[in-house]
Amino acid sequence: MPNAAGVTKPRLTPIVITLLSSMLSVVSGSMVFMAFPWLAIKLTGSATSAGAMIAITSIPGLLLAPVVGSIIDKYGRRRVGIYIEFLTAAVTLLIPIAAGMWEMTLPLLIAIGLIRSTVGSGAGSARKSFMPDVARVAGLSLERVNSIQEAIFASGFAIGPALASLCIGAFGVYNTFFVVSIFGLVSGALMFLVRVKEVIEPHEDEKNLFKFAMEGFKVLGKTPSVAIMLAGVMTLAMIYLPTEMIVLPKYFTGKGDAPGLGFLLSAMAAATIFGALAFEKLSKKFQYSTIFRIAILGVAISMIPMSFLPPYAVMILFGLILGLTWGPITPLLNTVIQRKIAPSKRGRVFSLEMVIWSGGPMLSMVLAGIAVDAFGVMPVYIVLAISTTIAGLFITFNKRMKEINTADFED
Repeated sequence: MPNAAGVTKPRLTPIVITLLSSMLSVVSGSMVFMAFPWLAIKLTGSATSAGAMIAITSIPGLLLAPVVGSIIDKYGRRRVGIYIEFLTAAVTLLIPIAAGMWEMTLPLLIAIGLIRSTVGSGAGSARKSFMPDVARVAGLSLERVNSIQEAIFASGFAIGPALASLCIGAFGVYNTFFVVSIFGLVSGALMFLVRVKEVIEPHEDEKNLFKFAMEGFKVLGKTPSVAIMLAGVMTLAMIYLPTEMIVLPKYFTGKGDAPGLGFLLSAMAAATIFGALAFEKLSKKFQYSTIFRIAILGVAISMIPMSFLPPYAVMILFGLILGLTWGPITPLLNTVIQRKIAPSKRGRVFSLEMVIWSGGPMLSMVLAGIAVDAFGVMPVYIVLAISTTIAGLFITFNKRMKEINTADFED
């Protein structure tokens, strides 16, 4: 409400509640990343079955992301986010309920996973699209809000699997899904308490949903600076992520050093949190294009010494550097999209980002696994490091990069 001087007093409650809801949602989702494969392996005794389940259940989210982005833009970021959380929590409950009524099988688990992926698509896109609205009433910059949001995401993603493992050990894998569902329900319920006016720009409601969804691609065509940044994200998704999920696990498994892998990945994740939180201060000293160049090339260059599988202490050192340079990328991307894309179209663009993170690695993970089995860890790791560096140089020195420094929309 405006004070006597006509100045609107900042309200921090909406953004605090939104960030808390985001944390619970991320913890819930990351618990599933642990519990789903665990249950699949428990049912079949096969890691291949778990991998197949993950790939199959990812398909609906990949295909539906542009449509869900349209729904977000048409019906409101907060409203759609609440519905997604509640629907996802309800479907999650089907796992322990089905296990109590029938014998749980892999096909039944996959079927529930497909439904969950279908209704759960877009929760992250809705939250990112909504952030400028709560940032505005809080009187906070997008840089600060996105730094905190992405640090919370990284923290929640680290907490979830650990919490899931504790729950599985304490009261079993099926009951763990009750905990997952409760986190999702509370996340959605918290958003009912958030009362802010969303910035809505007029859009053509008479278009059918498919055509409306396709406008996300058109927007990228008209905003090449955002498209270039998403290309950088795709590079990381397709080339870098296989090093964490395929190459390094293969290397440490061969050494019989599971704790070594765990500590390395945890150190990198912790550094990512600090890197994300540093984005706000970096944005005050450097242009966005400079931050993006340093971040992308920092990740790539850090990979090169790691790819030669140096002594563990050296690997930890460059892993920390990699995590720090990775940290600012997602808050920077969020901020650029929020500044360059109209509020009425952000849901569709953020959904395309989710497509990249989900779909990009699906093929590259398989190819990386085949290559590691055929040629060994070090040769494949070196090729991936060099490929990331070349792609990073091509993307970061594109002439359109300077356009990310300007804002076309201010909320």
